[in-house]
Amino acid sequence: MALTKRERRLRIKRRVRKSISGTAERPRMSVFRSNKQISVQIIDDITGKTLLSISSLAKDFAEKEGNKIEQAEFIGQAIAEKAVTAGISEVVFDRNGYLYHGRIKSLADAARKGGLKF
Repeated sequence: MALTKRERRLRIKRRVRKSISGTAERPRMSVFRSNKQISVQIIDDITGKTLLSISSLAKDFAEKEGNKIEQAEFIGQAIAEKAVTAGISEVVFDRNGYLYHGRIKSLADAARKGGLKF
């Protein structure tokens, strides 16, 4: 039985989430990628609260020019800046079942350049 791309991603996501969880000291940075947009949340799984979030749908980023990889880099830099100002320096990266390639990789690299450690 062949799996669809979505089913495959959800299966990988469940497998990875068994071992990854965020704490107050080291929250989880979860990435969601659609065909056109990308969004990131920094989550404390113990309390179940989202500490920070940012999306390419926000007005600040909507008028930015560039392709989707450049958009992901900009979002990575922006989440790193917000996290550092909020006092978060280390996170656990949750790629959410997506391959570490393309937009996910560029977002992660930009967040590392911005000062986040993972």
